[in-house]
Amino acid sequence: MTEIQLMVNGEARTIAAPATLENLLTGLRLDPRMVVVELNREIIRRPQLGSILLKSGDSIELVHFVGGG
Repeated sequence: MTEIQLMVNGEARTIAAPATLENLLTGLRLDPRMVVVELNREIIRRPQLGSILLKSGDSIELVHFVGGG
């Protein structure tokens, strides 16, 4: 199995490859509807999450929305 090294919110992570942004969110148990994803300083739209393959060295920032009042 091949692995890739990523930075996710400033923390190093190793995940199995191939993997998409959608796979990453699923592995982190995050709902794609509740997260803004930035890949290498570019905001990624939700419909693209399943088609963008991650590669070693990618930097991902995730902002998770929390509801409530």
